[in-house]
Amino acid sequence: MQQHGNTLRDGVSRAVLLDSFGGPEVLALKDVPEPQAGDGQIRIRVSAAGLNPMDWFMTSDAETAARFGLSLPCGFGTDYAGAVDQVGGGVSGYAVGDRVFGAALSRAVADHVVLDADGNIASGIAHHTPDGVDDRTAATLAIAGSTASAALDVLDLGPDDTVLIGGAGGGVGVFAVQLARIAGARVIGTGSPSSAEYLRSLGAEPVAYGEGLADRVRDLGAGAVTAALDLHGTDTVHVARELGAGQVDGVPAANGANAAPDALEGIARLVAAGRLRVPLAATYPVEDIRTAVELQAARHVRGKVVIDLRPQP
Repeated sequence: MQQHGNTLRDGVSRAVLLDSFGGPEVLALKDVPEPQAGDGQIRIRVSAAGLNPMDWFMTSDAETAARFGLSLPCGFGTDYAGAVDQVGGGVSGYAVGDRVFGAALSRAVADHVVLDADGNIASGIAHHTPDGVDDRTAATLAIAGSTASAALDVLDLGPDDTVLIGGAGGGVGVFAVQLARIAGARVIGTGSPSSAEYLRSLGAEPVAYGEGLADRVRDLGAGAVTAALDLHGTDTVHVARELGAGQVDGVPAANGANAAPDALEGIARLVAAGRLRVPLAATYPVEDIRTAVELQAARHVRGKVVIDLRPQP
């Protein structure tokens, strides 16, 4: 087994844990025994962890947690980035020192994450981080990026399409807007009036959500809307039908688990090439996890919230 240091104290690691399900108040940073990579596994020294709405939704109550296979005591967070610091027997494709990013369901906000080297996004997965993508950005990609990619695959957009995206300024919307633009589609994105400039910066034509949305879209001279993606309810889909998207039957049944196997590597390459950007709304040290989750859970952030597990350059 290969290994190198970067631990806080010998044999001790830290993880954000819950002893009961609930809101941010139940989150606690605790010392835990340093996990070890077994055969077929790798251990990652986490540098940064990105927050998603699913993180606090999954752990909000026992019934919801059970649907995701979670039980107490429970970890927190899914998106991470860092470097491999231990490689178990029989593992190929990873070496100590490799920079990686990915998903570790409800256990990413921790100094160390252990994953099966041949895992998937549901069980835990690691992708190599391209040069030119920093760890904070890499830590935002897995859940939102794969979810947006899967949704866009369902829509199969091209230059002749006009897509109406509801909740365009949210964590998944940041990716969906830009991927739709890269595909050549015209993008109209809904958001609050105060988010208009932010949506324009992503490549969307902004419209305020709420009553009268169809008329506001018509005022843009968009013509027929050919596709819709609603990331915040179903109103956008109903409006899209009214505006001509006859094939829209509802929100695409897509989530990160449905993304193409190479979707995240492709998104990371787009980030490295400067073709896709991930706005960071805020970063917090892990000691301030409760404050960070309160901000993210308020659902008014523009961009992603990231937790630092190590000092960032």
